Amino acid sequence: MKIGLCSVTFRDKTVKEVIELAVKAELDSIEWGGDVHVPPGNEETARKVGELTRSHGIQVASYGSYYRVGEDTNFREILQTAKALGAPAVRVWPGAKGSTHADSLYRSKVIQETWLIADLAQEEGITVHFEFHENTLTDTNESAQNLLSEVNHPNIYTYWQPPNGVSMVERQASIDAVNQWISNIHLFFWESYNKRYSLIEGEREWLSYLQKIKNLDQFKQRHVLMEFVKDDDEDQFLKDARVLHNWRRML
Repeated sequence: MKIGLCSVTFRDKTVKEVIELAVKAELDSIEWGGDVHVPPGNEETARKVGELTRSHGIQVASYGSYYRVGEDTNFREILQTAKALGAPAVRVWPGAKGSTHADSLYRSKVIQETWLIADLAQEEGITVHFEFHENTLTDTNESAQNLLSEVNHPNIYTYWQPPNGVSMVERQASIDAVNQWISNIHLFFWESYNKRYSLIEGEREWLSYLQKIKNLDQFKQRHVLMEFVKDDDEDQFLKDARVLHNWRRML
């Protein structure tokens, strides 16, 4: 299990500052986001960010794109940016509608386009990973499982994060629903975006999730990526990183 950081956690910091913070926290990797630090289409910036990351002994875990499968049309640009960054993986969003608002035609469109982008990425040696998120086709256990089953492409995986507004038992069930496709993890502990907690307060819950995921063997190098730190505070982030290092030793 690799421990990392989503750069979107600190959108207000420069690339260099994010890397320095990751080094200070003794992290293994960074997922670079496409919204601020590595804009799609700017391959020169992507190349420099990747080189600077690796020169500090940090891996590039993935390229966190905001590409919406079935909605957007610039995946080749996303892919070339990820390639320039040296990212082994690119994260995409499965549609822009929740499962209750998506009819069969919309789902088919997302599935067909997923196949296309999975093939394109596979040619470049890059894996494709769904965001596991509300208001997409991975917003419920059933929808996420059905989507991944119907796609059934060897180059498609899914991230996992705790679904909002459900119990710990239901969150564990969501791991079971998509367990054969789970790759990287987005890790945070909150009640909502505006009500976040220190990571240590979620120890019992998160250890149960990480133990289940650790026992999955289909993805050989899994990154647990920290995001949404309480108060966006750097000191809190460093405390949370120490907690996560301790959890890794416990697992």
